Amino acid sequence: MLYHLFHYLTEGRHYAYENALFRAVLAGLYGFLVVLLAGPRVIRLLVKLKIGDRPEFDRADLNELMKSKANVPTMGGVLINGAILTGTLLLADLTNFYVVMGLVTLVWLGALGGVDDALKLLAARRGDARRDGLRTTEKLLFQLGLGVVLGVFIFRHGEQNYAVTPLADEVPAYRILDVPFYKAGLQLGVVAFMLITVLVMTASSNAVNLTDGLDGLAAGCTALCTIVFLLLATIVGTQATARRLLLPHVPQSLELVVLCGAMLGSVLGFLWHNCHSATVFMGDTGSLPLGGLLGFVAVVIRQELMLLIAGGVFVAEALSVILQVSYYKWTGGKRIFLCSPLHHHFQMKGWSEPKTVVRFWLIAAICAGAALATIKLR
Repeated sequence: MLYHLFHYLTEGRHYAYENALFRAVLAGLYGFLVVLLAGPRVIRLLVKLKIGDRPEFDRADLNELMKSKANVPTMGGVLINGAILTGTLLLADLTNFYVVMGLVTLVWLGALGGVDDALKLLAARRGDARRDGLRTTEKLLFQLGLGVVLGVFIFRHGEQNYAVTPLADEVPAYRILDVPFYKAGLQLGVVAFMLITVLVMTASSNAVNLTDGLDGLAAGCTALCTIVFLLLATIVGTQATARRLLLPHVPQSLELVVLCGAMLGSVLGFLWHNCHSATVFMGDTGSLPLGGLLGFVAVVIRQELMLLIAGGVFVAEALSVILQVSYYKWTGGKRIFLCSPLHHHFQMKGWSEPKTVVRFWLIAAICAGAALATIKLR
């Protein structure tokens, strides 16, 4: 792998964070170019296979707004997933536990999203009006299962690391939930750690999935959030910097910046094809693993609450659906929003699609800046 070649050529002359950041930049460039150049061929193949989207909503006026998206190929997430996977395999240290778990997350949720998209398409071809793909319970079962697996292995790996290199008077990082504005953080037991991991993995995966409804919306917001966690992984993975900024240091987590770099470049490359008017959609094949990877990185570097700030748009989109469905059932048919997720509400209020997307990007950028600002406000 290129990681070993770079390590051999530098002969240890570079600091670890410089090494990792350089490879993260290479992974980002690789991901961007792969998706950019391979995109047209993959899109033509998806069109040939008739893997086209057929958006349907329970409102005729929204269906009218979205009719231009009919038959645009979906499952473009295979481009993103493939670029992240190959970029990480090439440039990351594959002996690193967290890198391996990140790839497990990518493959697991990518496969889940792919099956969901495929079932929707097959049902549409049969003329089945119930094009729901996997049932909600089935999808949640696999997401919760992944959260449990990751929670067990990450916690046990943290225990093993601490047993080898105990940090004297410090509480081990894997037992800390870092809280913005509160430098001490909260200490967690194994049960609390598991519950938080399962909740973060499931919620982040579904939140990005719900945000994926307009051209470039999910891709742009994911890119901004990924930048935040790339920087946080650099800080948390470097002991001196983490201590200086009063963040918990997680040994071996620095290598995740390469995974974040590959993710950022791949998403930006996809945005080239997905911006208005989109020639391809990522589908669940892309949105589920992207959200899952953000959640995974947040869990490893102990910044789960920071994800609520940096991913403010994702939080708002998910909450709009939860509130809408709950209020609809509670009141027997009344609605809080004209339509959910939230981006469709603003469409119904008369915002054009490009205006909605750019404004949501601006909010995502503000959320990302606010998340980074909290590092110094402790």
